[in-house]
Amino acid sequence: MQNLSTTTTLPTLVIMCLSMLLSACGGGSDKENSSATLNGHYKPTANATWQWQLTGTINQRYDVDIYDIDLFDTDIETITQIKAAGRHVICYFSAGSYEPWRSDADQFSPSDLGYAMDGWPDERWLDIRSDNVADRMTARLTLAVNKGCDGVEPDNVDGYTNDTGFSLTSADQLAFNKRLATEAHQLGLSIGLKNDLDQVSALVSYFDFAVNEQCSEYAECDALLPFIEANKPVLSAEYNSLYISDASARSALCNTMNDRGFSTLILSEDLDDSFRYSCQTP
Repeated sequence: MQNLSTTTTLPTLVIMCLSMLLSACGGGSDKENSSATLNGHYKPTANATWQWQLTGTINQRYDVDIYDIDLFDTDIETITQIKAAGRHVICYFSAGSYEPWRSDADQFSPSDLGYAMDGWPDERWLDIRSDNVADRMTARLTLAVNKGCDGVEPDNVDGYTNDTGFSLTSADQLAFNKRLATEAHQLGLSIGLKNDLDQVSALVSYFDFAVNEQCSEYAECDALLPFIEANKPVLSAEYNSLYISDASARSALCNTMNDRGFSTLILSEDLDDSFRYSCQTP
């Protein structure tokens, strides 16, 4: 990830009022109106198209419904430009791990920090039972509102299945994830469930969409079907190099994922737009 560049935020009230005014007046493009905005937050529908890029200069040229981009690293001007083109913006942040390069890193206490994450030695698991961690996540949701994001993608919300250094239970994770969803909706934000496949049935009614990595590679996609059945999109990404190099393997994957109703991208694992193939619009 890149370090945060300091930006000037807009008042929350102005952002929310402008959004409400555009909705009431029928503003926005046909693409923007293709998914309902009800009860104060954006609600995408199944088969929504998307682009996912978390590093590098954002490529704004894709004709998609949703851009999923980094909350901290993306400035307001970029978000405004993407939305002006009729897209919705989902803002990524890690809700379950500590990233020392983030601008709010000094607001976590030592007791909030657990073991290093497997494969990501610079990151450490967070104690999701901590009131301070909950407060920091509320602040991040508020930052998303202030920047003009339509929704959020909180990552690492399955710590209870990992070796975190804390005795986290399934109930702890459910409480934390439900709190995130409730607060996001109260702030007028859509929210996606990232991975956490074992709790989909308990959480599908709380979340507006799902974001998943490699469910096909690990034969886990069926767990996400409750989102499709609820007419909520499953935004899936696959990284296997076979799908990049082998056209027949890529076609077979896309046929299977399209039959499920998933919105599937084949991407570089760096999520830097160095490779992108959409199964919906090849």
